[in-house]
Amino acid sequence: MTTTTIPVLTAGERVGRLTGRLITPLQQGYLKDQSHAVGALARLRRGAGKDFARTPDLWGLCDTGPLHESPAGVRPLGEAELIRAEDAVHVALTLWALHQQSRRTGMHRAGTRTAPQALGTAVRRLMPPGDIDEPVRKRFVRAGNAPDLPAVAQRLREIVVLLRGADIALDYALLAEQLYQWQEPGGPDDVRRAWGRSFHAHRPPQAGNTGAAPDAAGATAPDDTLDLTDKDAS
Repeated sequence: MTTTTIPVLTAGERVGRLTGRLITPLQQGYLKDQSHAVGALARLRRGAGKDFARTPDLWGLCDTGPLHESPAGVRPLGEAELIRAEDAVHVALTLWALHQQSRRTGMHRAGTRTAPQALGTAVRRLMPPGDIDEPVRKRFVRAGNAPDLPAVAQRLREIVVLLRGADIALDYALLAEQLYQWQEPGGPDDVRRAWGRSFHAHRPPQAGNTGAAPDAAGATAPDDTLDLTDKDAS
């Protein structure tokens, strides 16, 4: 008899899945112009860049209750883990609400292997094919070099406004998972590496060419890391 092993999710993966489950019905309702969803997004936008603990008006919208649950065989999250998880969900939800404002297509879109929607991919899509937009790149570098989660949230807010203007979607479940990881020991380096990899790996399509397009950043491998050496990155 074969026993099926159910994979145990990490805390970050739980954060990502919960974020996706919270956003999906709100996004669907907003796109259908349902009043409850439109009102919820307006409230969420007001919380963008603010501390989760200081925005009690959003507690009913950011239902982090599932993070406190402990399914059979799953270790409950400790107090420090819960704080990191709640903050990551809050930042991702409020940034998505800002991103979704006045857009008639969903700005949260789960990425796939063939159609990634990671942060680096989205930022690269803001730039002309075959060229680097230096102001956009510097904003990206500043976000990657942020000293803590509040600073990350503020700097990502600037990028999200640009993505909204260009109608470029983002995988907010993945972003929430990365925001949780950012708060762990050694996490910022791992997240920066992932952001840099997705930036360099993006190949914009070219007419008449089914192969990979050259990237102006000059990356030849998907594990290139984001250059954070700019003097204006802090």
